[in-house]
Amino acid sequence: MPASTPLKFCVSKSLVKTALSEIDQIPPHQFYGRVGGVRGLTLEVCGAQTALSVGSRCAVQTRDGRSVMAEVVGFNDNAAVLLPYGTLEGIGMGCKALVDEHNPKVYPSDRWLGRVVNAMGEPIDNKGPLPRGNQAYPLRGVPPQAHARQRVKGKVDMGVRALNTYVTMCRGQRMGIFAGSGVGKSVLMSMLARYTASDVAVIGLIGERGREVQEFIEDNLGEEGLARSVVVVATSDEPALMRRQAAYMTMTLAEFFRDNDQDVLCMMDSVTRFAMAQREIGLSGGEPPASKGYTPSVFAELPRLLERAGPGTGKGGITGLFTVLVEGDDHNEPIADAVRGILDGHIVLDRSIAERGRFPAIDILRSLSRTMPGCNSEDENIIVRQSRRLMAAYSNMEELIRLGAYRAGSDPEVDEAIRYHDALEAFLSQNQSEGCSLEDGYNQLADILAAGAS
Repeated sequence: MPASTPLKFCVSKSLVKTALSEIDQIPPHQFYGRVGGVRGLTLEVCGAQTALSVGSRCAVQTRDGRSVMAEVVGFNDNAAVLLPYGTLEGIGMGCKALVDEHNPKVYPSDRWLGRVVNAMGEPIDNKGPLPRGNQAYPLRGVPPQAHARQRVKGKVDMGVRALNTYVTMCRGQRMGIFAGSGVGKSVLMSMLARYTASDVAVIGLIGERGREVQEFIEDNLGEEGLARSVVVVATSDEPALMRRQAAYMTMTLAEFFRDNDQDVLCMMDSVTRFAMAQREIGLSGGEPPASKGYTPSVFAELPRLLERAGPGTGKGGITGLFTVLVEGDDHNEPIADAVRGILDGHIVLDRSIAERGRFPAIDILRSLSRTMPGCNSEDENIIVRQSRRLMAAYSNMEELIRLGAYRAGSDPEVDEAIRYHDALEAFLSQNQSEGCSLEDGYNQLADILAAGAS
């Protein structure tokens, strides 16, 4: 090429805009403080109090040359109290603490689909670096204004007969799955992840067992499910800040796809572990323990997190499925009670149903969708009401029936319930590898009722 020929570069406007926005975010000064104390899992940083506020971050330099990110959770006398995102090994008195951004952001992209990331938005699937999107999304986003939101509308096919018929869910609805340990919550979650109809799925595994992560991705999601999903992982051994941030990251990614006019299925397992992480953070910051040791900030953070799901202001929306691990099978414990009041319905899994071998162990009589019966046709509502009446009649006399103390002919309604019981139990039972559409579920239930009446 001749020396006089000018070089021409083609740079996209979006790339220039992104570069300029990042340049604008570079602070003119770098503030830093020094570690003045280490108490348990917290650090006390002195000398930078005026540049810090609750939620601010600092990069603490360890004696062995590492950098540990920490977040301000409170203030004590003349020091800021910080909780680290990693271990405290190598941190001592006098270590430098560089003040970082106050409101952390992430730059998601459509090309994140099919990837597994940690709470920081970093890839952990050995598939290379993640592409950077053009727009920044704050991790602590705010829900759309109530008056600007669309209404929930249109049924969602969840692929599970019992839920499609008795706990019907609409697009943009938020549902809780309440269960004790070992009752089949993870199995139901895997069925919903595989069969629920949506454009995109964002799945947050919060405080999950490390060995179950790969099992969930390979066995439950599979290649086809993962291709339309982003999985956010924070295992139970990670610090409380990482577990809490994984929940924020899950909601932020769901908001990104919602803003791109897509129907998003957001699944989080579990909200209880998010609450436990917030309790740990609150106690470290000096909050008083309130109900069952949970601090006041837990009950303030729960609606801020869960209200981010739901219909958007445009075509897209976030349909939320959130699991709640009830302690000691007490469905009225503080977290379960608070979450139930925030969400638009609840699916209750019962240990006694699981013990007699019916899976998924959904207690139909205690489960509720707040969009029913308005989302159903009159014919659908009739068969749902009729079958619920039969199940309620059987449940009221179940102990006497099993003991053989009930005499046939004593109550015509109970006699009718006994006649339908086995068929309805078979209808509610479903294999993990078996899917069922909305239409097929209602047709099967109608056939059972028609066959019993003839």
